[in-house]
Amino acid sequence: MSVSIWQADDTQAWQEVDFLVIGAGLAGCAAAYFAAQAGHDVVITDARDLALGASSRNAGFMITGLATYYHRALQRYGQHVVREMWDISQKSIGYWREFAQMGAVRLDECGSMLLAETKEEARELEQAARAMEAAGLPLAFIEGDPLGRGYHAAIRQPQDAAIQPYELVEVICNASGARLIPNNELYKLEQLDKETVIAYTRQFRFRARYVMLCTNAYSPLVHPYFVGKVIPTRAQVLVTAPLENTPIVGTCGYSDYGYMYYRDTFDGRLLVGGGRNHHREQEHDTTDDRTTDPIQRTLEAYLRRRFPDIDAPIERRWAGIMGFSVDGLPLVGTLPELPRVGFAVGFTGHGLSLGAATVERAVDHLLNGAPLGAVDAARLH
Repeated sequence: MSVSIWQADDTQAWQEVDFLVIGAGLAGCAAAYFAAQAGHDVVITDARDLALGASSRNAGFMITGLATYYHRALQRYGQHVVREMWDISQKSIGYWREFAQMGAVRLDECGSMLLAETKEEARELEQAARAMEAAGLPLAFIEGDPLGRGYHAAIRQPQDAAIQPYELVEVICNASGARLIPNNELYKLEQLDKETVIAYTRQFRFRARYVMLCTNAYSPLVHPYFVGKVIPTRAQVLVTAPLENTPIVGTCGYSDYGYMYYRDTFDGRLLVGGGRNHHREQEHDTTDDRTTDPIQRTLEAYLRRRFPDIDAPIERRWAGIMGFSVDGLPLVGTLPELPRVGFAVGFTGHGLSLGAATVERAVDHLLNGAPLGAVDAARLH
């Protein structure tokens, strides 16, 4: 981030910190929790406030796996990496369920449904389903349209769920016991010696033993290491007024190769999001989280086409900035020449699928040098 000399002139008050987390979203609060479990005293700071980025602007889907069809993932990453990422995903969602139970977070154990918009996509879905079956993964392949809305096939994953994401982050933050310092931009990092990092922020200069960056889409603004590795990408959503009868019951759905998604909210609204594949240049490589007319028109058109029985007004629109890694897998490691500064970023729109177990590895690696496996950012060096 950039901070002017008028906002902070490097004479800010000092704070001594054991373990400093930069970023108060889902990943940052999970990192704080795992660091606290390892016996460390933790401070979280953020340029805004708790969960005000993509962590509370998403659809709240806890969907097992990667952001691509299983057979395509096998072709791209290989069987070993795909299965490792599947295990990370299962473990992450297990952690979220545990946190949800701690604080009565609203959670719908509805499973998920990946729907085919076209006959071509239906053939892709069947290939994905057969590859998943061969790997022994839980799913049901459905020929035809399970919702009666013009889809061509579906994969149902019964183990998935939908959650209230802001409530989840609140509970994790509280469970960590960390002190939160909001509205506090980071603008410089230095490592003075083997055990001391100086983090310059607008309000304080932190002298920390360990620093963990959980800045996801905003990572290229924090350190040049992330430029070209993490691409900020905008996602947009709309929701209707509360409905008497919601059209999506017993599942949360996504289609068009994952570019469209929809669910009922906990107060009976229909949420529709996505559409960025129709406006790639506008939604790619931006940190502007305003909604835009082209995407919102795309979402409204989709709502009318697939859910013509819905005549309720649209009551809210919003956007969030996701951090896409250049190869679709999260990036974990320590910064070059700053070995006490770790990071866990680049969740590619699947922070609720992959975040907890990925961050757990990141904390273990920073504290103990534990191996990182498939999420090791060194693969891009």
